[in-house]
Amino acid sequence: MALFRYQAQDAKGERQRGTLDAPSARQARQTLREQGLLVLRLAPVRASPLARLFARNNLSLAQRSLLTRQLATLLHAGVPLTEALQAVAEQTARRQVRQVLRGVAERVAEGHALAQALAYFPQAFPVVYRATVAAAERSGHLANVLERLAEHGENHQALRQKVQLAMVYPLILLLVSLLVVGFLLGYVVPDVVQAFSRDHAQLPLATQVLIALSDATNRHGLAVLALMAMAVALVAWTLRQPARRRQWHGLSLRLPGYGEFVRASEAARFISTLAILGRSGVVLVEAMNIGAAVIGNLILRERLLQAARELGEGTTLASCLARSETLPPLMLHMIASGERAGELDTMLERAADLQAKQLAARISLLVSLCEPLMLLVMGGIVLFIVLAILLPILNLNQLVN
Repeated sequence: MALFRYQAQDAKGERQRGTLDAPSARQARQTLREQGLLVLRLAPVRASPLARLFARNNLSLAQRSLLTRQLATLLHAGVPLTEALQAVAEQTARRQVRQVLRGVAERVAEGHALAQALAYFPQAFPVVYRATVAAAERSGHLANVLERLAEHGENHQALRQKVQLAMVYPLILLLVSLLVVGFLLGYVVPDVVQAFSRDHAQLPLATQVLIALSDATNRHGLAVLALMAMAVALVAWTLRQPARRRQWHGLSLRLPGYGEFVRASEAARFISTLAILGRSGVVLVEAMNIGAAVIGNLILRERLLQAARELGEGTTLASCLARSETLPPLMLHMIASGERAGELDTMLERAADLQAKQLAARISLLVSLCEPLMLLVMGGIVLFIVLAILLPILNLNQLVN
């Protein structure tokens, strides 16, 4: 839903001003005409950047999976759809989720299909979710498809939580290490090496480097932090431009190690989306277009969209995906065998599970390597500081002479 500010004239010739919620400007004009108003001016109300930040995602993946599971359970029990939506809305404790569900229930009660009602809240229910629900309504198996959607979301949430929990310790270690090193360079090291700073020519190289780093931290530490923040903001602004973002996505695919990880993660996202859409009854070409739309890398998205066009022209799924060079060879072989055996949906689900497990194993390996690597790096930094302080003390007699 979008918010529009309008200026209209009623039958008596009096002008009225106000705001109106509508999915589009055309629907907003139609609503005002039905109220007997002549639209003079209509413009969308643009929220502030802070408001857009907090309203970007009305529902998290965990919240959407939970309410989907609850809704599927109620539908399996024979509860009508409108009552099930209202019951789920009453059970949730979050006001934002409750408002979204009540809005969906109101539109379903007005005669809209569930997928159409969900389309009024595109930030809460992504296009894959809505397309799956629409296909389920056409097939008459809404409860089963909602249960499959809930399971799909719960699996993704479990993988995300696993990665987040695994990254907690390395991130805490990195933050504490940076704070300790900054404190040493800013306050401890200057006092310790002050006795040796008069004659830099006779000091060891490590001590001279440490003194220079300490002086630079005291004099330019805040300026360096400000420059780093400005650099991050500049990079973020640059990547918002489609042309620059496309160049970066193309470069990321060619980076050793990182490019393979990007391909694997995007392949897992695409094939899992294709599997759930195909099992729910969505036409394969439409499922290909929807699956390509959820891909974050623009280069891979363009290749998959081209593969969808080739599929619409009569090419087999395995051959058009092979020409796109977006999926691993094992996955292509599984899709080809599924097409030959007439069990494409089943093989897509197996390929999605296999790719998800491989991606999870790769992420776990990378995260497990972060801890010892970070310990080695921070241990090396601490060793350098200790040696820089101890070497002048060990050579104290030479410095006195």
